[in-house]
This record gives sequence, C-alpha cells and structure tokens, in this order.
Amino acid sequence: MKFHLLAAAALIAFTSPALGETRDYRVLMQSRDIGHYTVTREGEAVTVDYDYKQNGRGPTIREEVKLAPDGAPIDWKIVGKTTFGNAVAESFKRTGKGAIWSDLAGPGVIKGKEAPRYYVTQNGSPLDVALLAKALLAAPGRKLAVAPGGTAMLTEKDRRTIDGTGGPIQIITYELSGLSIAPSYITLDDQGEFFSRQSAGFITARTGYEKGADVPLRALAEKLASERLAAIQSEGARRFAGPVRLRNVRLFDPAAKALTDPKDVVWFGGRISEVVPAGSLSTPGETTIDGRLGTLVPGLYEMHGHLDQEDALLNVLAGVTSVRDMGNENGVLDKLIARISAGEVAGPRVTRSGFVEGKSPFSSATGILASGEKEAVDAVRWYGARGYNQLKIYNSINPDWAPAMAREARRLGMRVAGHVPAFSSADAMIAAGYDEITHVNQLMLGWVLTPGEDTRTLFRFTAMRRFPAIDLKSPKVSATLDAMALHKVAHEPTIGIHELGLTALDGKPNPGALDYIDHMPPAEARSLKQALFGADTPQQRAEYVAAFAKVMETLSAMHRRGILLIPGTDTGGAFTLHRELELFAKLGMTPAEVLARDTLEMARYLGQDQTLGSIERGKFADFFLIPGDPVKDIKAIKAIQMVVKNGTAYFPSEIYPKLGIKPFADAPKVEVGK
Repeated sequence: MKFHLLAAAALIAFTSPALGETRDYRVLMQSRDIGHYTVTREGEAVTVDYDYKQNGRGPTIREEVKLAPDGAPIDWKIVGKTTFGNAVAESFKRTGKGAIWSDLAGPGVIKGKEAPRYYVTQNGSPLDVALLAKALLAAPGRKLAVAPGGTAMLTEKDRRTIDGTGGPIQIITYELSGLSIAPSYITLDDQGEFFSRQSAGFITARTGYEKGADVPLRALAEKLASERLAAIQSEGARRFAGPVRLRNVRLFDPAAKALTDPKDVVWFGGRISEVVPAGSLSTPGETTIDGRLGTLVPGLYEMHGHLDQEDALLNVLAGVTSVRDMGNENGVLDKLIARISAGEVAGPRVTRSGFVEGKSPFSSATGILASGEKEAVDAVRWYGARGYNQLKIYNSINPDWAPAMAREARRLGMRVAGHVPAFSSADAMIAAGYDEITHVNQLMLGWVLTPGEDTRTLFRFTAMRRFPAIDLKSPKVSATLDAMALHKVAHEPTIGIHELGLTALDGKPNPGALDYIDHMPPAEARSLKQALFGADTPQQRAEYVAAFAKVMETLSAMHRRGILLIPGTDTGGAFTLHRELELFAKLGMTPAEVLARDTLEMARYLGQDQTLGSIERGKFADFFLIPGDPVKDIKAIKAIQMVVKNGTAYFPSEIYPKLGIKPFADAPKVEVGK
C-alpha cells in the first residue's frame, strides 16, 4: 500500500512541464545572466538543455530521460562537457531487477526490487533534484534512499509569494540534505513544480521570475546555511572559562624547523599566556588537556582561498586558521568575516585581496569590473581605503593598465598579485610592478604561447600540453626567472589544482584525495573520482601528465634559485591544502621547511608574524594537535585531534560526523577546571 501511495503522489508531483510543453529557466551568478536550463516533456520523455558560462568556462549538458507512469526515472542518458571540458557520458537505468548506472567515477549497481527509484547525477542539470524533491514531498518522513548512495531528506524552510510575468505565485523553499557535506536549497511552487535552486552567489530560476527571485532567494539560501553553521558552532565550539593548560606536547618551532622538548602550553582568552616545560605547576581553575606527547603545530595558512561559509568551517577543522582570500563578492565576504569575528560561525582569520577584472565576454563575476584604466585605478583606490592587503589583477584586464594599477596599489601600501592578463606575459607583468604571480600555468604559458592566443578561455588549461617542450635552460625561461629573483617576485603556483587537472583519471581517486576519500560522504567521494580536464585521446592525457612533470621540474628550479613559493590551493583549502604541502615537499624542501613556509614565513609575508605563525607567549592561540611527527612525515598533519583558533577549541571527531565525514583522529582527554 505504501508503494502505491508514493507512486500516485509522484505522478501528481511530476506534471510539469505539461505534455508537449517546454519550460525555461535562467542561470544567474551574482545577478549576471550566464546561461539557461531548458526542460521539454513529450509524453513520458523529458529532454534537457543546460548550458552556462562564467569566467570563460562552464558545463554544456544534454539529457534524455524516460519516466515510468508514476513519474520516477527509468532510463536516463547524459552527454556533454563539464566545466573544465571533460567529456560526460553518464547513464542510469532501473528495472524490476534493480538499478544500474555509469558515470565518470565508474559503473555501479544495486540489485533487487527495493533498489532506490531515484538517482542523483554526477554531472547533470537540476533535473535530478527537481524529480527527487517532488517525490520526497509524498515520501514517508520526506526521506528516500537514492542511487548511487545516501538517504535524501526534504525539510520545508520558507514560504512566500513572488511576482513575475505569469503573475503572483506561492513558492516554498526546502533544504535537501543527506547527500553531501552541505545541504542544497531548492524551491518549488505550490503545485510541487520546480521553481529554482539557489546558493549565496548562484541561482537557476524560472524564466520570467528570475529577476525577482534572484536577490531574495540567494539571501535566503545564505541565511539558511548560516543558521545551520551557527548551530554547528554553538554545539561544537569549546570556550573554556579560565586558563587552559595543554600538557605534555612537543611544539613545532618554525624558526628552528624542529620539534621542541616536551612543553605545557597555556592559553587564556585568545592569547597564549605560557609556554613552559612539561609538568609545570598549574593554578586553580584551569582546564587541563592531555597532549600525550603529541605535536602542537602553529595554525596553517591557505594563501589562495575564495572563502564561503562551508569552506570556513572545513578549514578550521583541518588546522587552517588563516586564509588569504584571493577574490570574492565583497559584501558577502565582509559579512562572513563579521560573523566569524563575532563567534557566530567557525572560520579562519581572513586577509582580503582586492579583485579587479576587465569587462569582456569572458569576465569573472567576482570583485570589481572595470572598462577603462581610470575605472581600474579607482577600483584599486576603493580597496585601499577599505584596508585590503593586496590588489589582484585578473585575465581580462588590459595589460596596458597594469603599470598604473600597480603604482596606485604601491602608493597605498598594497601588494600587487594576480594572473597574467590575456595577450601579455609574466615578463611584462613583472616589469609593470607585480610582487607575486598567481598560478604556475599563468607563469609558464608565456614560454609557449604565440602572439594573439587568448587565455581568457579554457585554452589557458589546454595549452599546458605544450609544457613538455619547454627547455628550462633556454634564454626565454632564464630571463623570466632572473627577473623574478632580481625583483623578489614571489610565486603562488597552486600545484594541487594542476596535479588534479593534468593527472587525475576518470574512475580512480585523484592523487591528492587518496588519504581522505574514504572519509567523505557519497557525493564528495564520487566527485573525487573524475578527471578535471578532458582528454580526447590517450596521447593528450600523456601530454598532460608530462606537463605536470615539467611543472614540478620548473618549481624545483625556482626553489633552488631562491624564488619564494607560496602555498595556496584555489580548491577550498582544508584537505587540499594538506596535499599542497605534500607537493611542496617534492620540490626539494624538507617537511620541516614546508611547515615553516606555511606558518611563520607566511605570517611574515603578510606582516602578521608579531601575533601569528609560531607558538609563543603573547601570540594568538592558533594551533592544532596531532599524535604524529610532521618533521618526519608531512602527512602527519592530516590526523588532527584538536584545533584552537583565537582560544576557541574544536574537536574534529565531534563535528565531522555532523557533516557526514568520518573522523581522522580521536579527541584528547579534557578535564574542565572548577
């Protein structure tokens, strides 16, 4: 009886689009229209055209779905390209014998008539969550098992009326959870029909209503996510009254690049008050934590973030207590920083970069867009007045504007960093006044491009197949590296994202995820088993792999020349920063040198070494506890027992299960002072 009721409800739910009808949706990012999602239904057949482009890239997806009479999908085919050009050939089929599917992570099967009736795609359009949400409305407890894995749950969060070209309609926003680390937010109309899916910066909304829905529904998604993360903070953040004494730990000393003798570390409020020999006398009212001769490491720096609320929490739990944000929606980032500072949500200390982009068909939606040199310089001045640490120049900036922008930034006491604008070179940007070049492909492309080739598109990735031919002893390469060494220009290579793009293979865990993929929820584990860049032939893939080898060879040569290499990910930090540091250790650096680089040396680079970067009396209480020895093995930083940020303690083993993540280490024993 339960099955028949569900089937009937699902049939009622999936009546849109009506037979023979096409329904259009627009994709907006930060209020800019960047693409479309079009759904057409003919009988029991549904076709989808999904395409959007931002910053010169985005997915192009076509879907064909056959529905059962009850509205559940029974045959699903997805083709197209992912955001970075990987070919998609995904399918799902359900029969009385069970469910089978194939995606870039590989094939899968769940046998038996009780196999899930609904499927969550790996690289599809919003159709999967639209079908699933409608089915969940009638499911017992609004819960359903789904393929490939997990149990989806739908929770109503908001009702409101919205006006558009079709007249006022009532819409209901739901939290769709149980599938990944973070829930998603989906809105249906009062007939159960898909209206929109939204996040803080992105929305896919019904055409004719998209302008009215954009700002309020994105703000609602941000508010709901904030409330969820605030609840996690309320339950998981441990603030102790009185001093806290962490007993019997060895400190990683980044100045000596070695571990100390056993110590006790005491903090009170947000500052370190004592670093004394282990076994020192305590005072009344102290909370005591048993370090069991583990290692206490200063908080790490993620030097290439684009921070959002989820990233903020995950970074703290991974020991990353400071993040340099390299470009964001300025108002959203300011709000997040304020909430972190107030203790409402967990998050790292944030150093802001002022992102300036030129207006073009390939512009990024981040930061401030400029259409001329004056606007670009005015944008620099805007950031300077608001205390931003540095200027970041992006792809579509006219290279001729860079010298004036750099001069203004320097006048205001800001560093200058960024991509190499299209139709220019690293040499030209060094001459223009760059202090730092971002991304190793941006640096190396100038050695392989010919005049007129446009790096505002995916070409800036595919052209890396030319890297194996680079001769590092050639005059062209030597001239660039000589100029960097002479002018003390730093380089932030983001090695890990290049490793992912150039070497990851469909169906296998990507190289950087081997140590944590088994700890992740189904959706994240699945995403970690697909290539980033597409390769049409084995020869192309071999060229990409050889290109990564050349990247590592180049960076090793730069390290030997004394050019400062900066650890950052551009992939969210947290677990991927741990991998970034592993890759730094393959450039001729010892694990101790890598840890020193990402703690005290980065604090010094940002002018923060008087309060951060090492574990010393008077500095901020930002550090994390691990049971192993990271001087012997850099991977030891992955098993974190406790993180302290500004005096607030977090035990990842308590918080990770709330996110669907299997913990990496047990929490230490705590005796609360009285």
